Amino acid sequence: MLHRRTSAARTSAAPTASAAPVRRACAVTGLLTAAVLVLGACDSGSGSDKGAKSPSTSGPSVIAPGKPGETAATLSAEDAAKKRTDDDSPNSADFEYVEKMIPHHRQALEMTELAPKRAKSTKVKRLAERITAAQKPEIGAMERWQKAHAKKGKPGTKSPKPGHDGHHDHAGMPGMATPAQLKQLRAAKGEAFDQLFLKLMITHHTGAVTMATDALSQGNNLLVEEMANDVVAQQTSEINRMRGMS
Repeated sequence: MLHRRTSAARTSAAPTASAAPVRRACAVTGLLTAAVLVLGACDSGSGSDKGAKSPSTSGPSVIAPGKPGETAATLSAEDAAKKRTDDDSPNSADFEYVEKMIPHHRQALEMTELAPKRAKSTKVKRLAERITAAQKPEIGAMERWQKAHAKKGKPGTKSPKPGHDGHHDHAGMPGMATPAQLKQLRAAKGEAFDQLFLKLMITHHTGAVTMATDALSQGNNLLVEEMANDVVAQQTSEINRMRGMS
C-alpha cells in the first residue's frame, strides 16, 4: 500500500514540476513584451512632444502673391512667416488703401449720424450705431498708422481733415455716395430714409470690401493686412444683414 501511494504521489507531482518551467518562461515572455510596449509608447510620446514644440517645421504650403506682373510663389509655412517678419515695409498699395479708406469711413459716419433723428426703423437705427462703433476706432487706427510712417518719411500720408469725405475723388474710392445722394438722404425721413440709407450703405460697404480686397492682394504691411481683413469680414456680414432688411 505504501509503495502504491508513493508511486501515485510521484505520478501526480510530475506534471507540476514540468509545468513550472513553462509558466516561468511564459511569465518572462510576458514581461519582455510589456517592456517593449512601454518603450514603444515612450518613443511615440517623445516624438509627439518634439512635434508639439516645433510646429513651424511642418504645415501646408503657402501661396505668396507676387508683385503686379509677377507670378505667385509657393513657400513653406515657416518660410512665409519668416519672409513676412523680415519684410513688413509698406508699399504703395498699403499707403493708398489707408489714405482712401479714411475718408471712405468718414462718409459712412456722415450717413449714420442722420439715422437717430430721421430713421423710422429701430433696426436701421441699431445698424447705424454698430457701423459708427466699428468705423470710428478704425479711422483712429489708420490715422495712427499714417502718423507712424510719416515720421519715417513715407509718402502718401496725407488725408482729408475731419468733415471732408473726399467727394473730389469718387473714381478712386468705389461705393462713395455723391453729393446729390447725400443731399437726398439728409432731406428724407421715416421709411423713405430707411430705404435710401440701406441702398446707399450697401453700395458703400461693397466699395469698402473691394478696396480691402485689393489691399490684401497687393499690399505688404501686416497691420494694413489685419485692418483690411477686418473690413472684409465685418462689412460683408453687414451687407448681408442690410439686404435682409431692404
